[in-house]
Amino acid sequence: MKNTAAKYHLTDNPAGILLQISGDWQFHSGIPDLDQLLQQIYPSQPQELSFDCKQLDNWDSGLMTFLVGLINNCQKNQIQVAQETLPPGIQKLLKLAYAVPERKGAHRTVLGQPVLTRIGNVTVEMHRNWSDLLAFVGEICFGFLNFIRGRARFRYSDLFFQIEAAGPSALLIVTLISVLVGMILAFVGAVQLRLFGAEIFIANLVGLGMAREMGAIMTAIIMAGRTGAAYAAQLGTMQVNEEIDAMRTMGISPIEFLVFPRLLALCFTMPLLCIYADFMGIVGGAIVCASMLDISFFQYFQQIQSFVPLKHFGIGIFKAGVFGILVATAGCFRGLQCGRSASAVGFATTSAVVTSIVLIIVADAVITVVCQLIGI
Repeated sequence: MKNTAAKYHLTDNPAGILLQISGDWQFHSGIPDLDQLLQQIYPSQPQELSFDCKQLDNWDSGLMTFLVGLINNCQKNQIQVAQETLPPGIQKLLKLAYAVPERKGAHRTVLGQPVLTRIGNVTVEMHRNWSDLLAFVGEICFGFLNFIRGRARFRYSDLFFQIEAAGPSALLIVTLISVLVGMILAFVGAVQLRLFGAEIFIANLVGLGMAREMGAIMTAIIMAGRTGAAYAAQLGTMQVNEEIDAMRTMGISPIEFLVFPRLLALCFTMPLLCIYADFMGIVGGAIVCASMLDISFFQYFQQIQSFVPLKHFGIGIFKAGVFGILVATAGCFRGLQCGRSASAVGFATTSAVVTSIVLIIVADAVITVVCQLIGI
């Protein structure tokens, strides 16, 4: 089989150096490194560089790019290039390439923005986001009042579809994460409590941790990355396709028709998912205790029942409801705020996830401090 790889070979001639080019000089087949060739040419300091293209087969713009770079470097080092030794087609293309000299200052150096400019841009963006968020929350409140009066304009079939997408469809990932989190809590507690012979209190650690914090937080983070991002992508795509503008033109409120079913779906499903996550996390801790510490399931669940009252589960469920509102609000807000391009949809999706997670952590801290102050 004939080897058609792009090759070159340098030989000396009376005028200078002869560059023999052979094979297929195409982008898809690979072009030799120009820097390596220049390192071979410069030490000999030739007066002229000529070409031998008798064995040159197929070529495309890859060869032209290689030759233009070679000619430019040779001109900088005062090496004359005999372009007449190249094939006629290549000579014509080189003449076109050098027909108009490069304008001075064409390659401008892009300077970074000054610090004050960056601060000003961030401030303006924050003010715009805050104003848009207040308007968005206000429209949601008006939509909620219409919903209470039975005048909200949305399809209940959309509500049931969103409940299914946010609830039953998320059970698998919630199960996996919750069981693993419960096992991790039990394993970390076992490492320390085993030193004091207090392995039975692992049940207290897992039960309290899952009931008050981890069940709600992990469920909310899962829904932020799964459902909140989906809301932002869906509404962002509708914004790009001008479907939301068409709805406003027809007198249909996007808040009531698009946002409200998603908001109600997460408010309904998040507490239920939190209860399920609490149970699966406790089961994960029971697996570790039964397999590593010889604590039976009956002892484990009896210890949890005696130490973790229902009020702790109630706090976690309340947090999950708040987190559901925040995730749905952030996802829909970023989706409606999306620009008119595909990249804007990706940015809106990323921003929705980040905003949701930040709001979840802040809200959890606030609720935890309030519960501590009122003694719950």
